[in-house]
Amino acid sequence: MAAVVENSSNSLAANAAKGLPNDGTGAVKIDPWLEPFKDVLKRRYARAQEWIEKINATEGGLDKFSKGIETFGFNVDAKGNITYREWAPNAVEAYLVGDFNGWNRKSHPMTKNQFGVFEIVLPPKDGQPAIPHNSKVKISLELPTAERVDRLPAWIKYVTQDLSVSPAYEARFWNPPASQIYKFKNPRPPKPASVRVYEAHVGISSPELRVATYKEFTKNMLPRIRDLGYNVIQLMAIMEHAYYASFGYQVNNFFAASSRYGTPEDLKELVDTAHGMGLTVLLDVVHSHASKNVLDGLNHFDGSDHQYFHEGSRGRHELWDSRLFNYGHHEVMRFLLSNLRFWMDEFHFDGFRFDGVTSMLYHHHGIGTGFSGGYHEYFGSDVDEEAVAYLMVANQMLHDWYPNVITIAEDVSGMPALCLPLSLGGVGFDYRLAMAIPDMWIKILKEQKDEDWDVSNICWTLTNRRHGEKTIAYCESHDQALVGDKTLMMHLCDAEMYTNMSVLTPLTAVIDRGMALHKMIRLLTHGLGGEGYLNFEGNEFGHPEWLDFPREGNQNSFWYARRQFNLTDDHLLRYQFLNNFDRLMNTCEARFGWLQAPQAYISLKHQGDKVIVFERGGCVFVFNLHPSQSFSDYRIGIDVPGTYRVVLNTDSKEVGGHDRIDESTRFFTEPTEWNNRKNSTHVYIPCRTAIVSFPGLACRCRVVFRAFGC
Repeated sequence: MAAVVENSSNSLAANAAKGLPNDGTGAVKIDPWLEPFKDVLKRRYARAQEWIEKINATEGGLDKFSKGIETFGFNVDAKGNITYREWAPNAVEAYLVGDFNGWNRKSHPMTKNQFGVFEIVLPPKDGQPAIPHNSKVKISLELPTAERVDRLPAWIKYVTQDLSVSPAYEARFWNPPASQIYKFKNPRPPKPASVRVYEAHVGISSPELRVATYKEFTKNMLPRIRDLGYNVIQLMAIMEHAYYASFGYQVNNFFAASSRYGTPEDLKELVDTAHGMGLTVLLDVVHSHASKNVLDGLNHFDGSDHQYFHEGSRGRHELWDSRLFNYGHHEVMRFLLSNLRFWMDEFHFDGFRFDGVTSMLYHHHGIGTGFSGGYHEYFGSDVDEEAVAYLMVANQMLHDWYPNVITIAEDVSGMPALCLPLSLGGVGFDYRLAMAIPDMWIKILKEQKDEDWDVSNICWTLTNRRHGEKTIAYCESHDQALVGDKTLMMHLCDAEMYTNMSVLTPLTAVIDRGMALHKMIRLLTHGLGGEGYLNFEGNEFGHPEWLDFPREGNQNSFWYARRQFNLTDDHLLRYQFLNNFDRLMNTCEARFGWLQAPQAYISLKHQGDKVIVFERGGCVFVFNLHPSQSFSDYRIGIDVPGTYRVVLNTDSKEVGGHDRIDESTRFFTEPTEWNNRKNSTHVYIPCRTAIVSFPGLACRCRVVFRAFGC
């Protein structure tokens, strides 16, 4: 706990030095519109501090408290003694059963303490732990009704499923010999200043009709992600979930890495290998709800409706058909905080993308609610302040113990101060997802002709984010790839993707437009939309099909539960060009760093010409979204004088363009004010073309031009 106290004290001292209050209202200095809600900010901050103080007083500090995995579940000491503890306050008796005792429900009784925690210590047998590695175990509980129920241990680290026998998972005692335990070789990489996230799902990361493995992902996907210029991987569906088609969002076993892809040691190897490549690895963590499964989940674990969850309707999500945690309960706080520490310590993850934060923040869970942006929506009785306090404590703990950690909130509501530190009264996330951006692009493609695109509205949506709070922008994520929806490329090209993506066939108008806008939308989002960028695997090259997991409705087919990366390796297909562009876009950002720069200055939004010009991070971006009109000698304003040259051209043959940009051209600025910029120059911008330029000194300056063919 010393580190938490020290770091928190440092934050308070820093606030004092800056003249900021230490009562949770520092956020008001950043956003004066929060002034009427100072009392709410104070109350939320006080609630989080009360949790930390309570844990310090009763649990020996937040460090010990959040390492519950060392107390609960199965732990083996140096002598081979196995200690198993389980919190099940409603149960009258408990017995440990499994392969090791022939499933005898009476031979290994557990003792219960005053806090409802059952415990048993098994001495070694013949010099070895009494429970063999990878053998099956359960806890058998006797309830007040005299009913006997068997459950999977809540803190179990490995569970397996045999669908030929039962869809229910079975718990296994994971205690491999030292020779089989994976030993980490690489340190965590530094926290990236520019965050370029590759959202991935291990199971679908193969063109084959089956579930891919951790080892295959390590061998095949990690080099691909690195070479595409991404520096962060966000792994989905790692926490064990019984239903594969849930995309990992119906978690049964919170401390178990999904066994359908391999063993825990295989996952450790994946993360460690990624670190060796300089890649940061985030876990898509699901603390917003839990599977309602009883036999292999937390639901009704000790026979009660309210052990880990709220009882009654408050403890159920009516749309997700799942259970909702009671964030105000001491043991639930221990369970969830320890879960975060476990993934960080055991597997060396570098942070988390928190799923379903909107559902956590509000009693209505966002169901049937549209957020207008009015501040009363964020500080009224609809907010679940117990959940807010949990997220505050979780973020504070993570940032105190892991200074380079990254936490991302999936929140559609726009909650103010979500991405400000606790010391300022914020919830403490590093980033939020810009969830309005993909909705905007889909709406435009569905409802508007190209000539009707409103460039001012596009710019407004891309830049509509809270000052001082970082955002990760994306054109599309896994949500848009799911069956029932369409990816951007499918919206743009539809059926022609199956017939006209070969370089041996003529380039049709539909494919030409689709490829141009696919690249243009990505670059515009990348450059203007946030302080980070995210892509879901396969979308970078316009994956031709949606995503649909095996289920009864599709005859349990794997046809759509895969990513056809082989398409980019076939030099007779045009997918290679989109893949090339994605790589060039990311490596260009890595070179010039616009994502880590302040928000862009937009100097031109010309509706008639469909031209957008903005500057960010020293780069000048020029977009011509017009479907048919090209412009020669088009004057643009530039703040920094210099000589510019093309270093990235999206109209080049390498990315499927028409090669209309002469990359040997030099562009010289002149001291003529234009669009409120001190200097200007003239550029040639073909229709559906984008240019990015970077200023330098005299003729040594570097300029980036990105162009899109029409």
